[in-house]
Amino acid sequence: MEEKKTALIVGMAKSGISSAKLLYHAGYRVIINDLKHEIDGLYDALSGIEYEDRLGVPPEALLEGVDLMVLSPVIPIFRPFVRTAMSMGIEVIGEIELGYRYCDRGTRFVCIGGTNGKTTTTALTGEIFKADCEMRDNGTRTFVLGNIGIPITEHALETRAGDTVVAETASLQLESIVDFRANAAGLLNITEDHINRFGSMEAYIAAKMRMFENQTEDDIAVLNADDPIVMSAKTRAKVLLFSRLHEVANGAFVRDGMIIYRRGCIEVPVIPADELGIPGGHNLENALCAVCLSLGMGVHVEALRKVLREFKGVEHRIEFTRVLDGVTYYNDSKGTNPESTIKAIEAMKQPTVLLLGAGNYDKKSDYRPVFRAFNGKVRAVVVNGSNTEAIMQAAVDEGFTEIVAVGEDFGEMISTARSLAHEGDAVLLSPACASWGMFRDYEQRGELFKQIVNSFEETPKEE
Repeated sequence: MEEKKTALIVGMAKSGISSAKLLYHAGYRVIINDLKHEIDGLYDALSGIEYEDRLGVPPEALLEGVDLMVLSPVIPIFRPFVRTAMSMGIEVIGEIELGYRYCDRGTRFVCIGGTNGKTTTTALTGEIFKADCEMRDNGTRTFVLGNIGIPITEHALETRAGDTVVAETASLQLESIVDFRANAAGLLNITEDHINRFGSMEAYIAAKMRMFENQTEDDIAVLNADDPIVMSAKTRAKVLLFSRLHEVANGAFVRDGMIIYRRGCIEVPVIPADELGIPGGHNLENALCAVCLSLGMGVHVEALRKVLREFKGVEHRIEFTRVLDGVTYYNDSKGTNPESTIKAIEAMKQPTVLLLGAGNYDKKSDYRPVFRAFNGKVRAVVVNGSNTEAIMQAAVDEGFTEIVAVGEDFGEMISTARSLAHEGDAVLLSPACASWGMFRDYEQRGELFKQIVNSFEETPKEE
């Protein structure tokens, strides 16, 4: 009998768990590894499969006899132990490459990348493709996977020819691809982020651009015509552009308030832009990208129209939480970098108390553009976490004085924001920082924000 190959999974978060399960069912001997000695819920998540537990062991001590190493996206591919593994002939890939390899080759991949907006655009595009499947009623299915929170490996073995995987693809994931190919790839924007991880803006951009690397002339590349960095992308695919500022020859744009899709000499009116279910100029861009991806891949326009009108956004992205004492609370925990927070500020319609920081992970971001974007909308800022000093200095540099630093207690931070808000204001959690170090992820941060806000009692009104 042929000896089993050995796979080493380094990093046991969601993608590591799904990778371990897939490789076990694919016949591998599985070794799990993480810097942590204990991970809550891990063993329950891995129940039903056999594996060798090497948590807390340096990965470089586990390389002997390994055929395949699967890296968590947070682990740089240039780490010394990774290079050692490669020099030993061990293949090193990430979770999306692994998932892609085990999907049915007749599965179509529709991928969305960018610094900001990719979660919303992925969810929106996924709903459009699901609506199209329902309309066709031919047994094909749509899976919404990737960086949006469900690893590709979790459903790879379920896919069949004709199915579509709509995948959010982040730079940290794209860094380690080999054969991963997007049949349609949309790039929303590129602004500064993860510089601490990649070392330079150039390296970050290069990782983003890898989504086009394996495309062919049979594929589609969707680019933001309003973003000069995005427009520098190189691809062999057919290019569709989207713009909310001007018309494009092939792609999506707005004319006289109507979203238009143009391909060659044929124009398709989609819906009036003011009928979109998600508000804000940034969401118009997200919708235009989804239009190109959907119609470019042959989706029925009626399915597209229905979802564009009905889709109301995603959890943790400018998510309405509650009105309390006349103040509206919004959860934008997905705002993990300055540019994303700027988009949220721009979407606010009332004076706003802004919560920044709320994390102990330093991306080396420049926070000054956040303060420049206030445009009189932001009444006050409350900040905590390890980026407090950098945020406070940005406020000084930009002449903003209504800023309060609090301790690491998240409840105190939210209570302080409540005390600063006036009736008719908004309180916006949009941290411009990663959640790591204080929270498991941005989702936990957002859930706790909502839990705390919903625990507050209305202030009794004077008789």
